[in-house]
Amino acid sequence: MNILVIIIVIVAIILLFTGGFVSSLQFLLYVGIALLVIALIVFLLRFITGNRR
Repeated sequence: MNILVIIIVIVAIILLFTGGFVSSLQFLLYVGIALLVIALIVFLLRFITGNRR
């Protein structure tokens, strides 16, 4: 599960930079933000519940 969260964060950061630099790919900015929020929610749920797999 940790690897999946790390991959989501990396993809989100790449999409944020791509969407920020290329104006024609503006939708990637929103996709990156959505993925970053999902990764943050997963991290917080795992931190609060104490699930350490």
